[in-house]
Amino acid sequence: MRSEAIADGVNALPPRDQMAAPARHLRDTYAITPGIPLIKREFGYYCLERWRDDGLPDGANFAELFQYDPGGNVGLGQLGWCEAAFRPAWETRILEDRGDHELEQDYAGRKVLYFKGRRNGFMPEYVDHPVKDQRTWEDDVLWRLDPGDPGRYADLDARMARVKELAARGYMVQQNLIGGYMYLRSLIGPVDLLWAFADQPELIHACMTAWFDLADAVIARHQEHVTLDEVFLAEDICFNQGPLISPDMMREFLFPYYQQLLTNIRSRQIDRSRHLYLQIDTDGFAAAVIPVYREIGMDAMSPFEVASGNDVVRIGREHPDLAMFGGIDKRVLAKGPAAIDAMVEYILPAMRARGGYIPTCDHGVPPEVSLADYQHYRKRAVELGG
Repeated sequence: MRSEAIADGVNALPPRDQMAAPARHLRDTYAITPGIPLIKREFGYYCLERWRDDGLPDGANFAELFQYDPGGNVGLGQLGWCEAAFRPAWETRILEDRGDHELEQDYAGRKVLYFKGRRNGFMPEYVDHPVKDQRTWEDDVLWRLDPGDPGRYADLDARMARVKELAARGYMVQQNLIGGYMYLRSLIGPVDLLWAFADQPELIHACMTAWFDLADAVIARHQEHVTLDEVFLAEDICFNQGPLISPDMMREFLFPYYQQLLTNIRSRQIDRSRHLYLQIDTDGFAAAVIPVYREIGMDAMSPFEVASGNDVVRIGREHPDLAMFGGIDKRVLAKGPAAIDAMVEYILPAMRARGGYIPTCDHGVPPEVSLADYQHYRKRAVELGG
């Protein structure tokens, strides 16, 4: 008789009554369970300097102050986010003093123009990127993405021991990594990349082969220890009208590598019965690419930037089996209690009834949002979200 798999979160999920409450809550959200309380968390913050001026205490506990829930997942990392996981990274150094500005070489090999002495709170100008052609790719970049570099795995056992402890309590194990478009954009630059798709397709495929080789190797090492619940791709492939490249280009230059990676991950899962969720993160008008990413099995999407035309209530009706995170308009959070009330009263009851939704700001909370207005938003979110 076949013995049952050990319910340790790796070989099999633990029984529901042995899962930590935040893990159960998150799993129920991914399962799009109607009517359950909405998970309380935030995307991020660009407003902390403003909030300190507004009276935010030093060392404030945001979980207590804003009534956030404990997290229900654990991320494995090691594969970049907005830039690739370079080893070694480039030396960060000032290249030129331009009066009020300074030109810096950043850790991703880009030349970036900043206000002098400031690195946050504004969008810098990206002047140059490291990959121009096959020679610069091979000479300056490819060797920094070596999947065999032992430094990538130096603390593997300690990291996996912690993840296995959380998996045994039902926490979702998430492998987050830079998506193909974001990766290519950081290497080549947003404008030159568009020309490269047409003029240097072999270079694009060489870059994506390296992306795949690194991701596959690192994730394979992780999968020797744990079963994954989710792959989370940081893509940022849309602007305010839709995708920055055509669906056909996505299918040609990105999807073959995504599909092979997902196939390999599923074939290596210790718990073969586990559903592997795929989440795509993109700014801009994300609704336009939902049907495209569904072709490779997307289950969840974030953060639904409202200024680009995303309405999570409407999108939620159109795609009832899509888990959705985000959709709270950062501009409205700066407009005061009446505007905030109208927004959350439209979104939160409808999305709680639907299920599969986590409200967060549709990007980091901007400095235009006062501490008082954000506290009002959190108070109403708790009231309406349960």
